[in-house]
Amino acid sequence: MKRTFSIGGVHPADNKISRECAIQVLPTPPVVYISVAQHIGAPAKPIVAVGDHVKVGQPVAEPGGFVSAYIHSSVSGTVKSIGPRKDLAGNMQTCIEIAVEGDEWMEGIDTSDTLVTEFSDDNKEILEKIRLGGVVGLGGATFPTHVKLSPPPGKKCEMLIINGCECEPYLTSDYRTLLEKGEQVVIGTAIIKQVLGVDKATIGIEDNKPEAIAHIEKVLQEMRKVSSKFAGISVMSLMKKYPEGGEKQLIDAVMHRQVASGGLPIDVGAVVQNVATALAVYDAVQKNKPIVDNSVTVTGECFPKQANLLVRVGTPLNYIIDYLGGFPQDAVKVISGGPMMGKAVSNLEAATLKGTSALLFLTAAQTARKPESNCIRCGKCADACPMGLEPFLLNRLARNGMTEELEKQAVQDCIECGCCLYSCPANIPLLDVIRQAKAQVMGIIRARKAAAAQK
Repeated sequence: MKRTFSIGGVHPADNKISRECAIQVLPTPPVVYISVAQHIGAPAKPIVAVGDHVKVGQPVAEPGGFVSAYIHSSVSGTVKSIGPRKDLAGNMQTCIEIAVEGDEWMEGIDTSDTLVTEFSDDNKEILEKIRLGGVVGLGGATFPTHVKLSPPPGKKCEMLIINGCECEPYLTSDYRTLLEKGEQVVIGTAIIKQVLGVDKATIGIEDNKPEAIAHIEKVLQEMRKVSSKFAGISVMSLMKKYPEGGEKQLIDAVMHRQVASGGLPIDVGAVVQNVATALAVYDAVQKNKPIVDNSVTVTGECFPKQANLLVRVGTPLNYIIDYLGGFPQDAVKVISGGPMMGKAVSNLEAATLKGTSALLFLTAAQTARKPESNCIRCGKCADACPMGLEPFLLNRLARNGMTEELEKQAVQDCIECGCCLYSCPANIPLLDVIRQAKAQVMGIIRARKAAAAQK
């Protein structure tokens, strides 16, 4: 029996309708809006001024703290403004507006397609390239990668897991990356493996992607002939089950170890990185190329032109939509990401971020919610929860404002996967209620920690 995680999960339809669409390069837009808040941690601080001319790959904002990341210009041109602008959710974020003039890249960035297999043994040098390249986790969390690859004292990584599951329905950009950039992903994996000082690395791919599994296995066979640095890397075929790509669920599936409440993957000897992050590490270390673009799936049954696009960071969403033929007549909602964990887009003039993975277009029929009825304590939401929580109980506590009890019941462990909502026969908006309650409890926890630190 194929491996999978041991608690909860659901089986939504794949709907990978863009899986045959090779990644194509989106033409450079006339203007980009580069947010300084596109990673977990402190926002970056602008280091350019209005009127400055910048090149592709030039740093335009520096880290604002230890957990932060560099941000680079994705185009060449002139900085037109630096100030607040609405993001995908309609919140104001500081953005650097750059009017495009040509496509001039920073010196030292290798833009050729030449594959570079050999890499330095100097891990400090590698980590510095990753840091300077602004590499962040591209599986959704956007945690600065150089920080994640530097475990705290007393913590040791035993296995690197590369997440190639792409378990969200509709999303296919990671799948296409495995097929089209498999060599680079494997080299990036070997680099991360060396930095962590581990002997084993596993690339986990769900079994609904047999072509990707076969291709990466073939790439690994060839790479092992080139260098011993590729020894110890394997591919693991995993059962298709959502949310297999969740960090803690993937560790459970691959290592049969479970991260305790409030714990981190490194506590059980694991570090997890997405395949797109492994590619970004390859680019930063082997090509001196920072994150200036990323692959984005544009899909939906109502969208006439399915696509996987290589998009410059900061590209306005309406530019992408216009390039593919315009906004579909039947679409009523656009999701950034997949249908389970993605967020509704409220502003099509907003721009893409490093972590933007998809634009999903949905019709009125697909987004209509059925009438909510009373909870009958059937327990289906608890059976489906991959974190072992009791969503029906969290919902009741949240609606009664019982924040202390919510914390005791570990609402902060919720990964907001939507399995509870998907499985609820009463159509209760469990995810919405629990997400708000989690945010409230997390705010209380942060305030408590800040107060304790001041004593």
